[in-house]
Amino acid sequence: MNVILFIVMPLAIAAVAIVLFMGLANMARGGDPARSQTLMRWRVVLQALAVVLAMLTIYLIGR
Repeated sequence: MNVILFIVMPLAIAAVAIVLFMGLANMARGGDPARSQTLMRWRVVLQALAVVLAMLTIYLIGR
């Protein structure tokens, strides 16, 4: 459980943040709209994964 809390969760949050900032940078410099869409889809998937991991962590802590 400590692995999820101290390693996996920060990695998941960092992955979401990295993809978010990549999308913002692409949009700010007027990049390809298709790339922005792809990055947005990746962000949504990674964010869903981070939420599932957070819920799993809360469940495991409560046990």
